[in-house]
Amino acid sequence: MMKDGFGFSDGVRGQFFRPDATLVPPVHLDPEVLRYLSERATSQGMSLSALVNRLLKKDIELIKAPK
Repeated sequence: MMKDGFGFSDGVRGQFFRPDATLVPPVHLDPEVLRYLSERATSQGMSLSALVNRLLKKDIELIKAPK
């Protein structure tokens, strides 16, 4: 139930819609995977995001490789 004073009668449909917006979904890693990758990233002097992207790009190459 909505509290008094809250309502959408003055709302404007589509006011914040941006057709070119890109959604970046959150990715949740298992704790042991996060711990391992964080340690690897630190030891290699890179961010966790950079390491995960590098590893995933390699996996994509393997998936696309002819069999």
